[in-house]
Amino acid sequence: MPLLEVKNLHARVAVPGGRDILKGVNLTMNPGEVHAIMGKNGSGKSTLAQVLAGRETYEVTEGSVKYDGKDLLELSAEERAREGVFLAFQYPVEIPGVSTTYFLKAAVNAVRKHRGEPELDAGAFLQLIRDKQKLLGIQADFMKRAVNEGFSGGEKKRNEIFQMAVMNPKLGLMDETDSGLDVDALRTVAEGAASLRRKDNAILVVTHYERILQYIIPDFVHIMQDGRIVHTGGRDLAKRVDEAGYDWVNAAELATSN
Repeated sequence: MPLLEVKNLHARVAVPGGRDILKGVNLTMNPGEVHAIMGKNGSGKSTLAQVLAGRETYEVTEGSVKYDGKDLLELSAEERAREGVFLAFQYPVEIPGVSTTYFLKAAVNAVRKHRGEPELDAGAFLQLIRDKQKLLGIQADFMKRAVNEGFSGGEKKRNEIFQMAVMNPKLGLMDETDSGLDVDALRTVAEGAASLRRKDNAILVVTHYERILQYIIPDFVHIMQDGRIVHTGGRDLAKRVDEAGYDWVNAAELATSN
């Protein structure tokens, strides 16, 4: 059974007269797969990730989304998070006064409670954190800092993937996590994300560039254009985009996209 099945998804900005952004997206992701969404600015790729995560700034007007056998569109953003959907933001928000340790422990235990599992005690949580810190090269004092407050761009992105590693989601959504990163930071973040790939989860990588896909090897690459997926292929498709840009993509290929 697919982990995620998106059919004819339409969405617009959730304001009176808001413009349509997604115009019939079809996407199927199975457990164990990594999919990449590429496209020009304004093509709808980040909107897709945010709609799947339940951002209230968008309104779904048509279509369906099944996730792990459930109607994803019937769940609030908080419920989706507890069900294992995680969005790594393109622009991570700061949470002044809330330590990273407190934030993550509360989030982890909220998910465990939702699953009917016992909460982690201080010792078990500390061991979990230490294991994930090693994975992403996170220093111990990092955990004492307020969430993203005063962080550099690279630190914020690394923190997003660190949170994803700790939360261990079934569906990881990475919304242009590679934007603004230098070569070393990109490698650290991407290799950390790639290490989270399992047989029972799936990762959706939204990106402009092929470089992050050198570390997170995708099973499928999709190109979005004007709110639809118009072309699907393997990793070679990302290389073609890197070499030739998007001008060769023709909307007439829509019929062969999914």
